[in-house]
Amino acid sequence: MSRSVVSRVLPVVLLVVAPLAVFAAMVAVDRLFGAPGRGHDYVIRLELPPPGGEIGLPRVEGPLDASRPLVVIDAGHGGHDPGAGGGALKEKTVTLALAMALRDALLAGGGIRVALTRDSDRFLLLPERSGIARRLKADLFLSIHADSAAGGGGTLASGATIYTLSERGSSEEAARLAAKENRADTVNGITLESQSEAVGAILVDLAQRENEARSAEFARLVLREGDGRLRFRAQGMQSAAFVVLKSPDVPSALFEAGYISNPGDAAALASPAGRKAFADVTARAIRVYFARQLASGAVPLAP
Repeated sequence: MSRSVVSRVLPVVLLVVAPLAVFAAMVAVDRLFGAPGRGHDYVIRLELPPPGGEIGLPRVEGPLDASRPLVVIDAGHGGHDPGAGGGALKEKTVTLALAMALRDALLAGGGIRVALTRDSDRFLLLPERSGIARRLKADLFLSIHADSAAGGGGTLASGATIYTLSERGSSEEAARLAAKENRADTVNGITLESQSEAVGAILVDLAQRENEARSAEFARLVLREGDGRLRFRAQGMQSAAFVVLKSPDVPSALFEAGYISNPGDAAALASPAGRKAFADVTARAIRVYFARQLASGAVPLAP
């Protein structure tokens, strides 16, 4: 082959071969040095209920007498959802430890039944958490979380906060229950399907007003019992439209036990002493709350 022919063919060959060589090199480098989780391992598997079905209910612990008050304790996050925390300490681990400590404190005192929405590193959808409380006909629902603040002030923010449902969240749930496609819902044991639109709206409104008052009473008791034992934010009691608080007939609160982004709070939340203080304060508030409900004839409680 003459030099002139080679000079004409060579650019064409390079034009075809060079991209293939670059692609082959990229594949080889990716196979050798690619980060873990590449390839087929990138798939995330979620625990979901069967189509059209509901998740199973958790075990209820405590007295066998079903008339005793029941508390459903929800450890926030879990499974593939770690929650807050950028280091080794994850919110899902903290909340589960606090929930179990509170359960143990309540069971040790007797007279109160307890159920955990999760007792392992398990993922639950937000509506499933409050749904468990409603299906069990709980007398109180408490969701436990650990707060976090981003930015330069993240390590400075500290203290616990107890939340109840805001008026906005309450009105959103009232609208949902009043919708015709949700007429099969029940409020305080009364099926809305058998009621007129006007009566159904009145029942939902009355139930929510009573529910909000009881939730606020419990939140105030947490602040009172925790005074001097737990550190709260300046506004220790607040309201927000949290999905897990939107049950219309189960008094509910969300307890942000502290800032996991704050070294002091994080150390306390992760320590046995910190967990005990949280459990003792919250269990005491729950007992006082039920004692008051007993006095008003709302729920029974063993002496």
